[in-house]
Amino acid sequence: MSSNANSTLTLNQLGWNNLFHQQLTLDDLEHHQLARISEHHRSGYTLLTESGSANIAAHKALPDMTVGDWVVLDAQSQFIRLLERQSLFSRKAAGSKVSEQLIAANVNTLFIVCSLNDDFNLSRIERYLSIAHDADVEPVIVLTKADLCTDIDEKRAQVQSLDRMLFVEVVNALDPEQCQQLTAWCKQGKTVAFMGSSGVGKSTLVNSLLGEETQETGGIREHDSKGRHTTTSRSLHLLPSGGVLIDTPGMRELQIHDCADGVEQTFSDVQALVERCRFSDCQHNNEPGCAVTKALDAGEIDERRVNNYFKLMREQEWNGSTLAEQRSKSKQFAKYCRTVQSESRSRKQGY
Repeated sequence: MSSNANSTLTLNQLGWNNLFHQQLTLDDLEHHQLARISEHHRSGYTLLTESGSANIAAHKALPDMTVGDWVVLDAQSQFIRLLERQSLFSRKAAGSKVSEQLIAANVNTLFIVCSLNDDFNLSRIERYLSIAHDADVEPVIVLTKADLCTDIDEKRAQVQSLDRMLFVEVVNALDPEQCQQLTAWCKQGKTVAFMGSSGVGKSTLVNSLLGEETQETGGIREHDSKGRHTTTSRSLHLLPSGGVLIDTPGMRELQIHDCADGVEQTFSDVQALVERCRFSDCQHNNEPGCAVTKALDAGEIDERRVNNYFKLMREQEWNGSTLAEQRSKSKQFAKYCRTVQSESRSRKQGY
């Protein structure tokens, strides 16, 4: 949290809006307090309320929550319930583990940070755009490390070509004045989140917007031009401009799941071609009447973009199905445990 987080706050300063207010009962308004999760640790959660900070210890009875979530607490700061989210970012947990990892909740704008040096990658930007569109959150592409790039205009044009309506900003993260061009999205009542790969300059950008050295930063490794991974946990900060900022660790891997709508919106040009194919089960190889193949042969669409569309569609479908299968197995196991416990109690009572 930033240094002003411990002072007296209003709900509006924490990002409160009518969607959350409509979920409150009369009892909530009269006897309970509202809090927003600002940090998530293995041991539990740190929250911000109008009267200061509070903590909730981790417990298996709690719902799965993340930074940015709004919760209702009783007068003793004990958890009562989680409010319905305005938006949610999640991913398949990195590695071979089949589970969903929540990233951030109740975000209005996603700043997708990408550096203009050797880390520049259009396919990775499309991956982040897909989760932003699926969450119905406005994406803004922030291109950093312009001092390490000799073809800024060309790369900016490449990003803009993904969507002519996309907001694309080029900033020197070390220059607070340049970073001020992002404050249009950071007004009071709004929540922005920063996401990107490790070492793209997110922490430096966050510090410039906050006006203080809140996040640790690292320099560039000379042998591969990559930045050093510095942010290790998700955290919520209050901006001088009045908005709320959620910083996330750099992601070496962003495995998507259950976001077909987001992929279709990100690749609307490819999706339009898919829908024009003669057969609904077209594999887009050598089938007759394939609009995708025809457009590729005519040079009307970028092959990289088409390949990434199909890659992300396969990935989100596979990860979504494996996560759904795991959830089903977990429910069946929980039901089995309850049955065994019930039978055990019945036998004891019979004795």
